[in-house]
Amino acid sequence: MAATGTIAASGGLKPPAAARVDWVDYAKGICIVMVVMMHSVLGVELAAGGTGFMHVAVAFAKPFRMPDFFLISGLFLSLVIDRDWRTYLDRKVVHFAYFYVVWVTIQFGFKAPAFAAETSWREVGLLYLESFIEPFGTLWFIYLLPVFFVVTKLTRRVPQLAIWLVAAALETARIATGWTAIDEFCARFVYFYSGYLFAPYVFALSDRARNHPAPALAALAMWALINAGLVTVGASEWKIVSLVLGFAGACAIITMGTLLARAQWLNFFRFCGEHSIVIYLAFFLPMAATRTLLLRTGVIPDIGTVSLIVTIAGVLGSLAIWQLALRLGANFLFERPDAFWIAPKKAGVRLQAAE
Repeated sequence: MAATGTIAASGGLKPPAAARVDWVDYAKGICIVMVVMMHSVLGVELAAGGTGFMHVAVAFAKPFRMPDFFLISGLFLSLVIDRDWRTYLDRKVVHFAYFYVVWVTIQFGFKAPAFAAETSWREVGLLYLESFIEPFGTLWFIYLLPVFFVVTKLTRRVPQLAIWLVAAALETARIATGWTAIDEFCARFVYFYSGYLFAPYVFALSDRARNHPAPALAALAMWALINAGLVTVGASEWKIVSLVLGFAGACAIITMGTLLARAQWLNFFRFCGEHSIVIYLAFFLPMAATRTLLLRTGVIPDIGTVSLIVTIAGVLGSLAIWQLALRLGANFLFERPDAFWIAPKKAGVRLQAAE
């Protein structure tokens, strides 16, 4: 491992000596902010019945926003995939299942009165139970990650190229059953599996960007122009093109994260990446509250400005909720209690992959 935090690809993946890999946190930070931005902007625009200047940023990020997140989620899997099933399930299934149950209950609690007013409390109860089959609200990402982890371990003995080709074909097939878990699995698994399969090449890309920043910046500029052009003309939604743009955008965010880590700029993104699970779980509450307040009061008439403020509130508000929970002793909201571990805890450094 290099002193700057990258893992050299030539020797394969080895557990890093430092606490975290710097560019991974930057890349995750960029991704989680884009996720909050997407939900904030589209929510404001739907409620306001119009679009603002932030819509352009959301459209630009659409081809790569989730592909990059899933690709990064698979990067460190090779370090743990050969663990015994008990430990593996604890770290990769129970971990996310715990947070899903806690936060789907919280989200549902806020929305239940409105649902009951439209239907009945019986229907609300059934809808809550359904949320364990059909992912609820913004939480589908952590619902799906355990599925990816289990499928990848179960297919450990299957030729990797065959798995990758099937995953790519599923993305291209545009499966639309109406069930989020099925449809998103088909659309996203290829990126997660690619993170696992091609991790040495991803780290090699980061190393090259760190060592040759000028060409990396030129490549980023070219990618931005091509991505923007294809989004503008609608070609980003075409089959095959969407797959290519997903990988290209993921490489771009990895390069961008590496350059920011090299220069130690915009450390806020690194902090967000280090606490991406916190932001992902809690942003819905400050986002929805700020959106409702601004639209009902009408104090800011511009939709784009409202969208930007709601995005900032979603990110900062979630971090504030996290800090408040720690001060009030409500750690269980963001830390899995001992009672919900099925394998012994391992003392020492926790990789990004554990999140």
